[in-house]
Amino acid sequence: MSAPEAGSRRHAELSRRESVMATPGKEGQVIANGAWAGNVIGVFTSGGDSQGMNGAVRAVVRMGFYLGCKVYFIKEGYEGMVAGGDNIEEATWSSVSGILQLGGTVIGSARSKKFRERPGRLSAAENLIKRGITNLVVIGGDGSLTGANLFRMEWADLVKELGETGKLTTEEQSRCGHLNIVGMVGSIDNDFCGTDMTIGVDSALHRIIEAVDAISTTASSHQRAFVMEVMGRHCGYLALVAALACEADWVFIPEWPPEGDWEETLCNKLASERKLGQRLNIILVAEGAVDRQGNAITADAVKNLLTEKLKYDTRVTVLGHVQRGGSPSAFDRILGSRMGAEAVLALMDAKAETPACVVSLEGNQTVRVPLMECVNRTQDVQKAMDAKNFEEAVRLRGRSFQNNLTTYRMLSKLRPPTSLCVGEHPPQDHRNLAVVNIGAPACGMNAAVRSFVRLGLTQGYRVLGIQDSFDGLIAGRVRPMGWTQVHGWAGKGGSLLGTKKQLASDVSMGGIAEKLREFKIDGLLIVGGFEAFHSLFQLYQAREQYPAFCIPMCVIPCTISNNVPGTDFSLGADTALNEISDICDRIKQSATGTKRRVFVVETMGGFCGYLATMSGLAAGADAAYIYEDKITISKLRDDVFHLKDKILNAGVQRGLILRNECANANYTTEFINQLFAEEGKGVFSVRMNVLGHMQQGGVPSPFDRNYGTKMAAKCVAWFKERIETNLKDGRVMVKSPECFVLLGMQKRRLEFSPVCDLAIDTDFDNRLPLVQWWLKLRPLLRIMAKHTTETYTMDVEEAHVSEMDKE
Repeated sequence: MSAPEAGSRRHAELSRRESVMATPGKEGQVIANGAWAGNVIGVFTSGGDSQGMNGAVRAVVRMGFYLGCKVYFIKEGYEGMVAGGDNIEEATWSSVSGILQLGGTVIGSARSKKFRERPGRLSAAENLIKRGITNLVVIGGDGSLTGANLFRMEWADLVKELGETGKLTTEEQSRCGHLNIVGMVGSIDNDFCGTDMTIGVDSALHRIIEAVDAISTTASSHQRAFVMEVMGRHCGYLALVAALACEADWVFIPEWPPEGDWEETLCNKLASERKLGQRLNIILVAEGAVDRQGNAITADAVKNLLTEKLKYDTRVTVLGHVQRGGSPSAFDRILGSRMGAEAVLALMDAKAETPACVVSLEGNQTVRVPLMECVNRTQDVQKAMDAKNFEEAVRLRGRSFQNNLTTYRMLSKLRPPTSLCVGEHPPQDHRNLAVVNIGAPACGMNAAVRSFVRLGLTQGYRVLGIQDSFDGLIAGRVRPMGWTQVHGWAGKGGSLLGTKKQLASDVSMGGIAEKLREFKIDGLLIVGGFEAFHSLFQLYQAREQYPAFCIPMCVIPCTISNNVPGTDFSLGADTALNEISDICDRIKQSATGTKRRVFVVETMGGFCGYLATMSGLAAGADAAYIYEDKITISKLRDDVFHLKDKILNAGVQRGLILRNECANANYTTEFINQLFAEEGKGVFSVRMNVLGHMQQGGVPSPFDRNYGTKMAAKCVAWFKERIETNLKDGRVMVKSPECFVLLGMQKRRLEFSPVCDLAIDTDFDNRLPLVQWWLKLRPLLRIMAKHTTETYTMDVEEAHVSEMDKE
């Protein structure tokens, strides 16, 4: 075999092993109410708990009811399935009310030795069949899912044996001839291959970052070093992403042990940082961290090293099960809800010959993947680590894990060239990159700027910070930015550079061009919202008139509204969703002990209904009114009747209505408040809340910190390539559309899109992309609130969901 052939075959084998065959889910498709009446579903949680499991349980129950199914809780996992009796309880609508915001799992979880033996599985099968349960949703880790698959494969033999021993009637045997299994992965470790995120990971990251932020203040006060141990016996995802988000000085993870004489390298790095004026050091250690020889690296060992060699005042903090506690983040609530609903649909599609599947997340889409294929790949990671083949282990973890590791290594290990300290003059052939914030402030802006500055410096560029948007540029408020200047920025909210909501055309195109020439700017990064995108499009259109605009320019979308074309997610939107969810939790709690109250809450977002819709899913809202899905008086009337029915007949005490600030010029928040108050007299009272700018958040979420960091890192590489390619006679000159771009998340990848292409599919009057992926989730919001949605689904189709499905 020739070398090229061998290489080609190896590439094909690696691609096969990296990919997991996925079937798209049914989000956004028309699903008729009562379409699968007569089916019976059992749902249980198994193994370790994780935040978001309750959201998944709630979604299974409510989607099951919508389809006409009977749903049973199986309490205490497999142990309850084996024991039967009161452990298998029929669910009601009200039994899952109020659990969305709770951590852990309200139906209990346990590991079962009995289920591992055939007699235990025989008892479990009998208990399920007596209740007609032939569809199971299992929420747990790979061990729980593997056990469920074994149960499914043995089912026919178990049924036959139960019939032969007289424990089942002939009719029961024929009715329950096969078992359908669908899994969801609940694990804070994110150690399951086949899904981008498992339920609970995002919430665990919130707990870690909250702890690091709290510790950083005391560490800085006393010039201390803190070594923090986080969970991750076999997977370092939590430690790695937390290290990126909190600017940790070092991280130890199982998949990538430190190289060479790491003790000396670590001490030298910390010592040099102290010389630069850094007052604190944070080191994260995954509980399963090892060195290249497979020896454990513990938090205490790292502490002893720093104490003995550097004489640092060093403390150890072990977070432990704190990481599994607390209320789930908005992401985990939505993820659990989406996966739970899709799991029920997958069960209804299953046939006797259908292999067990896992509902997973692939970019912004729920998908179904073969269960055992994912389990086998997950086990391959551990085999690679046991064989000390760490490069293979990292590759098997997936592209996201690799990108996180690469970005961390760049930011934490590299140091700026000494010639680029602030105040020194660069050489004559030196190139200047500039960064500016435009639009309303949003969490994640500072993380992006920090990453851009540090990586730009390591690539040999001088990085200029433009203060206060285009006004600051015109006024000459442009300063070189240094390495230590941006320390700590990742965890800061708002915009430390200063930002304004303005377009390039609002200032002076000629003035902007003159200042770009004056400061010899060779590449411009704009971090901001719709104004940033629109401004770059204006600069692109004016490049023939103003040659100074013929330099590479890029936008990183950063706005809580998530209304920028070319990206599924904008920086800042995740933080805003968490703020809204937390506020709604507190608002609903304020009515505890007060009978029958409905809250009408106004969210921000301009004409984009992303915040209202997604926070409605995360907070368990009864309705979310947005501009994209037109409000009518008949809808408002139906929702009033719906709430009255739930409160009078379903035992619900509180209701929540969300309204996007620009949903309708006539049906204002005040109008809806008064309408519900009038029509609900004698049944419920109404209170109105306008959330305002608190939605921007105090500090960025872990997602926004990490997202901003990685996007800026990708931008630096893009600028480097464009500048080197288009350098002529000592001057950068570009006119191609590919040099005026927006970097956005599309499906699972970060992609650069020319702004001129994005402008074609943009509604500039209402500042909206013409197609928005999240609209397909609106039927789910209604189903979770006990609406029948046939007519509603047609409205969403008119809002471009059908076009998305065709794509």
